[in-house]
Amino acid sequence: MKRLQLLKQNIDQLRQKYFNGRHFHWQKEKTSARKNPVQPLHQYHWFTKIHKSKPMRTLHPPLMLGLTVMSLTTVIGYRFYNQPQLSVGTVSPVKVFAPNDEEFVDEKTTEEKRKEVRTGIIPVLQRDIELTSQLKADLNKTITEVKQFRQQVGTFPFVSGSLIPTGTQQYLRRLDDKTWETIRSTLAKNEGEPDPKFQPQTVEAINWLKSYEKKTSATTLQGLLNTIKQSRKRYYTAKREVLTAKKSNLTPETLGIFLDLGDSSWQTTEKTIKITLNRILSQGLPPGIPDYLLREIINNQLESATLSVPKREITDLLMRILKNKHNLVVDKEATKERAEKAALAMKPVIVEIKAGDVIVEAGEEITQEAFVLLDGFQLSRRGINWLGLGVSAGIVIGTVTVFSLVSYRLHRPMRRRDHILLCLLSLSTPLLGIFNLGYTNLPAVGLLTSSFYGPTLAITQVILLSGLSTFAAPTINWSYVLAGTIGGLIAASVAGKLRSRDELACLGGVVGLVQGSLYFVGYLIAAPVAGTIWSIILPEAIIYGLSGIAWSVMALGVSPYLERLFDLVTPIRLVELANPNCALLKRLATETPGTFQHTLFVACLAEAAARELHCNVELIRAGTLYHDIGKMHDPMGFIENQMGNPNKHDVINDPWVSVEIIKKHVSEGMVMASKYGLPRVIRDFIPEHQGTLLISYFYYQAKQDAERNGTEMIAEENFRYAGPVPQSRETGIVMLADGCEAALRSLKEATPETALAMIQKIFKARWRDHQLKDSGIKYEELPIIAEVFVKVWQQFHHQRIVYPKAALEPQNNKQN
Repeated sequence: MKRLQLLKQNIDQLRQKYFNGRHFHWQKEKTSARKNPVQPLHQYHWFTKIHKSKPMRTLHPPLMLGLTVMSLTTVIGYRFYNQPQLSVGTVSPVKVFAPNDEEFVDEKTTEEKRKEVRTGIIPVLQRDIELTSQLKADLNKTITEVKQFRQQVGTFPFVSGSLIPTGTQQYLRRLDDKTWETIRSTLAKNEGEPDPKFQPQTVEAINWLKSYEKKTSATTLQGLLNTIKQSRKRYYTAKREVLTAKKSNLTPETLGIFLDLGDSSWQTTEKTIKITLNRILSQGLPPGIPDYLLREIINNQLESATLSVPKREITDLLMRILKNKHNLVVDKEATKERAEKAALAMKPVIVEIKAGDVIVEAGEEITQEAFVLLDGFQLSRRGINWLGLGVSAGIVIGTVTVFSLVSYRLHRPMRRRDHILLCLLSLSTPLLGIFNLGYTNLPAVGLLTSSFYGPTLAITQVILLSGLSTFAAPTINWSYVLAGTIGGLIAASVAGKLRSRDELACLGGVVGLVQGSLYFVGYLIAAPVAGTIWSIILPEAIIYGLSGIAWSVMALGVSPYLERLFDLVTPIRLVELANPNCALLKRLATETPGTFQHTLFVACLAEAAARELHCNVELIRAGTLYHDIGKMHDPMGFIENQMGNPNKHDVINDPWVSVEIIKKHVSEGMVMASKYGLPRVIRDFIPEHQGTLLISYFYYQAKQDAERNGTEMIAEENFRYAGPVPQSRETGIVMLADGCEAALRSLKEATPETALAMIQKIFKARWRDHQLKDSGIKYEELPIIAEVFVKVWQQFHHQRIVYPKAALEPQNNKQN
């Protein structure tokens, strides 16, 4: 028996040395930045599987940064590999002659001129048939309305123009009621001459009515006056209806003129209005036509009309119908076709020279034409521009330095795989610029980096990459760069805060809308012809906006693969890992229901504390749910799963065996976590929530057995977990919550003060045992966590109403 115990002690000592060596190597990889209150979503190296004997190799950060600088410089300085030393704008050191007769195509100038032609082409217009029909229908509706009013008012003139002039009859129907009554009273008195105070038109009307009476009779005159009275009433009723109508092209004044026309004159007017409108619509109304020009067009069409039609009123009517309307729209396909034909029809710019002619004088600045000749004769001295490459390297070094400083300030220690991923994302943008694709992938880079490493680092990367891409491809359109950069900044600043794929999808839509709008505004400033806005610029802006959405969709699609490949987690993946329908959590709930309930309570405690300390709540929730999965290797070895059954450790009655069962839930948990592909940030919770705590119950049991048997003293290290101690605030909080869970559950009728005292005792024990030394949790934060734990405990154990005994007994049915 003693030999067996000595053998166990030797094995435990070897295991302890092994784990201490692991712990030491692991600690060397940590930095003080891990004490940041808000931990990043990615985590750091932990030793691989327990059975591996060699420590994991790491790549020194300076070497990784050197590789990043070299890669970026290679891409950024691409244009300097075969760059002419004698280029446009440089000074020729010697006088250069043409070796023979030759002519060369100036590709650059040709393409610039073709671009001007494409952008400045006059758009092809076509008639909008639907709007044309609508305008004609609108006019027909107005004419029908006038006819109804004419029928409603009655026949005009009342009598022949030879008896009473038509103008006088119009005046009698239009004048105000007071003047009308004055005329009637004057005629009734049958006085000789009208009052000289009357208006001239009133006097003239009275005289004509008197003349009409003399030619006919007093009875006929009275009948005429009654007819005029009724017509006046209907006339003013019609004008009021037009005035109060919500949608009418008529005005009271225009309607009055149309009502005053005779039948013959009205028919001529109606025909003139329709013919004029048809001619105008046949010629077409282009977009943006000003009102004065539209009025001039209408007046020109009415010049040939007869004098009997009211031209001014017809013009006013057509102005109301046609104002702000245009039945000519841009034919986009025809415009593009015309632009391409015009661009292709333009002959290439040819530069010719005769043998012996001077291409450029010594000390003279090289022009585009001279460069075409020099390059065509292979005299431009093409080769590696070491100065340009040096400038590129300097810019890249400065860029990487700024990015590294921001990363350091954010306390984000980078793993080798993090460097590789960020380097690949950074290389993708200038590569697209080199190939002049235009549709920059900055939205995808911003979205991915923000999701993996946070908004600040992503914003920094987008801004720096925008500058590098512009330097790598100086000929790139500035509208592309500006729109792509703003789209990337929006994705970078928002993506890291989103918690669902739907929200990220909406973000992609916003990025596309902003990109398209900025591109449209940028190109609008440079557009030489206003008509090209709708035919060329707008379609390109829409396509560029769709490219922003496409890059966002691509980033969403590739994100899960990058998470797996580079062992990263996003807020969305943490939410997915915390789903109770995950296979490992379903096993935990089924095979170890007691442990699962314990886990849920620990999660409630830890989440509440994380919110109070502004830690990563999603990370704590997911990590806590998996921290005890190793207990599934032997569920009955843990008291919460025994459900009143005999304690397995009482049957074993050997603290050495029991402590191995307890310890094994950490190592077995790591094996299960690796098997199910949990990211390291979640796996870290499994060993760190126990740290190097002493398994005191079995330690003291073994100590008592040793004293009774007279054997050697038991080493405390043999009964401690292998560790490491918590390396982040999140795992430190879970250690505290895990230690307090059982103690809080045992409290039933205790007061909050009693619960707080017990929690503080546990916290002090953890602090004195140096379990929180690397977690970043400060001693003054422990009371805050304790108060949060008490509040959560009170919520779980609140007072309930005591029901009367009679309310709990089943009611008997009434007897008949």
